[in-house]
Amino acid sequence: MLSMTALIILILTVAGFFMARNRAVILGGETPALLHSRPVYHGGYVCARTAIAGFGVLIVGLILSNIAIRWALYSGLPGGLSEIERDLLVSDGVALASGALASRTDEARQAVATLYGYLSTIQVWGLALLSVCIAALVLARSLGQVAIPFRARNRFERIVQVMLIVSSAIAVLTTIGIVASLLGQTLVFFSDIPVWKFLFGTLWSPLSGVHDGTMDPEKVGAIPLFAGTVLITVIAMVVAVPVGLFSAIYLSDFASARARSIIKPMLEILAGIPTVVYGFFAAITVAPFLRDTGAAMGLSVSSESALAAGVVMGIMIIPFISSLSDDVINAVPQSLRDGSYGLGATKAETIRNVILPAALPGIMSAVLLGVSRAIGETMIVVMAAGQGANLTANPLEAVTTVTVQIVALITGDTEASTAAGPAFALGFTLFCITLIFNIWALRLVRKYREVYD
Repeated sequence: MLSMTALIILILTVAGFFMARNRAVILGGETPALLHSRPVYHGGYVCARTAIAGFGVLIVGLILSNIAIRWALYSGLPGGLSEIERDLLVSDGVALASGALASRTDEARQAVATLYGYLSTIQVWGLALLSVCIAALVLARSLGQVAIPFRARNRFERIVQVMLIVSSAIAVLTTIGIVASLLGQTLVFFSDIPVWKFLFGTLWSPLSGVHDGTMDPEKVGAIPLFAGTVLITVIAMVVAVPVGLFSAIYLSDFASARARSIIKPMLEILAGIPTVVYGFFAAITVAPFLRDTGAAMGLSVSSESALAAGVVMGIMIIPFISSLSDDVINAVPQSLRDGSYGLGATKAETIRNVILPAALPGIMSAVLLGVSRAIGETMIVVMAAGQGANLTANPLEAVTTVTVQIVALITGDTEASTAAGPAFALGFTLFCITLIFNIWALRLVRKYREVYD
């Protein structure tokens, strides 16, 4: 129903554009110069106001009504439940009402499902009528403003400016919301577990040390997880950076137009392959190959190893580094190349001494994007590196990463109230580490950035 409502609002928006533009053309007649603004600005003004009114009411109404529905659902829950248990009960009730699977079915969850179904029906029909009516009213009022002296261009540009400001604010508020959602449960976890035990402990088995809902501080050391994350990321970048950078150099300065038109799309196809496919490739092809090769060389290679996960993850990251580096290298002014050739430098010397230093900030940005992609990858690690928290620097052994453990804690059979603490703590710590890394990377890029005319 809401999708149909959005379609109706979109039709009103497009109709408003053409009606306002045609009306402005008619008012201008044979002397369109009399109009303060061109007809397209009149159409854009009416179109923008109609869209903002209709979709704004729909989006804001959805947010506020969802908050109201959540409040109604939580207020009807039985007492004596923890926050995590209440969240799980409501989630199961919503799942039952939506026809999805729930963790369990009981009377309380059926009551939540019934109430949610009733309230969601009111929500859908109420928002549909309200948003369409307001969009139609704003459309009619805006069409009435179309006149020869009307400053449609100024109004339309002001609307666009406000939309840009709102978009920027949404990005900032989203970041704040992510931090706030992680911070609450993280503080609860650290109220029971010392921070230094979590950050510097070497044993990770949080659920095995739970007694009466309290975790053993000696079993929540996250060092093995961060060590595994760093190890796999380093292996991935050792594979991705040389291959991606050399591919970019070849495509930008050595490849013919025909070769470039074939190779570049083939490289970028790698970016569109689902990570679960890479995981299958790592588990079925790469890991057995490494194990058999290691056995032939007298090495003991685990069936699930950091090397297998890192190599496949590096293959996945190659198109990110290659494509971005290619664009950056092509953006280096041709005058720098011509000047280097004029001084007698060869093409290889020009690339090494002129082009790569000039493109270094952009290449660094591509590498940092690849690092972020590797840190956040989960599926490949699960299928190729395992889930055991093994503190080792040997790439031939099984390891795990922070993201894998977060998924394992959240989706396991353990009570949500028990598993949420370490999961949120891991997520918040990873967020902080990534933020610090990105800030350092931005400072590094700005330090070596060069601007050309």
